Amino acid sequence: MDRTKDDLQALGRKTAYSQDYDPGVLETFENKHRDNDYWVRFNCPEFTTLCPITGQPDFAEIRISYIPDVRMVESKSLKLYLFSFRSHGDFHEDCVNTIMKDLIRLMDPKYIEVTGFFTPRGGISIYPYANYGRPGTKYEALAEQRFASHE
Repeated sequence: MDRTKDDLQALGRKTAYSQDYDPGVLETFENKHRDNDYWVRFNCPEFTTLCPITGQPDFAEIRISYIPDVRMVESKSLKLYLFSFRSHGDFHEDCVNTIMKDLIRLMDPKYIEVTGFFTPRGGISIYPYANYGRPGTKYEALAEQRFASHE
């Protein structure tokens, strides 16, 4: 949802936490530096979600990096959005792809990547990675290059 600085709903107000997955809490603001490319990075070291089969909690650090265009995600709304996964049951790979796709729909960034560093369960760690570059632009090539060289 596009808002001006004065219209932001989450920032500076009492925090209300959603009890299930809720992309509707995400808010944007205008990028004042559209004339140059730059990276914005968010780290969420306390991400939690539920296994859709067992209902057991899964813990991860979620890293989001993007190159904005016209709109940028407001950080408190992003925190509330990521918190909304706490009672939501989804596989690790689905969480990472859902986060990326929701942010693409929200902001239409030039480029974005999302990585989940999930803690071990059953002796195995899972680190899903998803990225996107705007089709037909140099950012599409950037996405292909970063995907091909991803470790």
